[in-house]
Amino acid sequence: MKPRAAWEESPACACCGEPAVVYQPVTRRHLCGTHLVRDVEERVLATIQEFGQIHTGDRIAVALSGGKDSTALLVILSRLLSVWPGASLVAITVDEGIAGYRADTMRAAESLTGRLGVEHRTVSFCELIGEDLDTLLLGRETQACTICGILRKKALADAARATGATAIATGHNLDDEAQSVLMNAFRGDLPRLVRTTGTGTSAAFLPKIKPLMAIPEKEIASYLFVQDLFSVLPECPYTKYALRAEVRTLLSAYECRHPGTMQHLIESKRTIEKYCAGTPVMESLHRCRECGDPCSGDFCQVCRLRHSLGK
Repeated sequence: MKPRAAWEESPACACCGEPAVVYQPVTRRHLCGTHLVRDVEERVLATIQEFGQIHTGDRIAVALSGGKDSTALLVILSRLLSVWPGASLVAITVDEGIAGYRADTMRAAESLTGRLGVEHRTVSFCELIGEDLDTLLLGRETQACTICGILRKKALADAARATGATAIATGHNLDDEAQSVLMNAFRGDLPRLVRTTGTGTSAAFLPKIKPLMAIPEKEIASYLFVQDLFSVLPECPYTKYALRAEVRTLLSAYECRHPGTMQHLIESKRTIEKYCAGTPVMESLHRCRECGDPCSGDFCQVCRLRHSLGK
């Protein structure tokens, strides 16, 4: 008997019977490349519509790091954009100034926006605060993610407003969202735990939306891989200092043994949000006495950071 080819031994796609490339443990479905792409894009569209993340005439600033999540986000939004007449995209890449890391991802971002025909803007930490991240972190390496996160948000928000954006879209996926829930629970940080994110609703800040928040990280990687859009890029050298790295390992292992764990965490967060609705768990917003940005105290995070860095 003639031996079967390797591809013939693959499980069959639940939709068409072709060899599958991915298995979805929660739905217990195998999908081929074609139906994986269709499934991911349909679920992203469903998320956007469920939470009212994009509307007719919107200008969406896509935070494009060049990594897999933001790459998938820009590709998907560029394909779905016609659903909202008059809507447009602008990709924004923040150059933190990380040696051996950011240059490669910026080239990937430039290549992708050129291929898709999407407007691309870049902004750097040097423009924002006068020095790159590597310099700012000398002797403060363990604070890398905190400092970078504060400055990235500010740089992205300023650049988005300058382009006339009505909302900022980030590539946070299901894994990211579940990790955040667990991290906030570990910290006992109720205000952050119940903060509504990814819906596009915000009175004081430029709204942020997360169209990929229902898609697992592995499916995003597979989505890009089957379309020859996946690029192997270096990892940020400061990741080793992040609490998120530990939580990621813990949660991934648990998800493997108990499929659906991440989605259950997200659902638990939404339940807690409903119980806390109308309860003053969040601090009231004010205006920063120095720069005028909205904040919960006398000074915003960026200005407090400037002071601590002697800027």
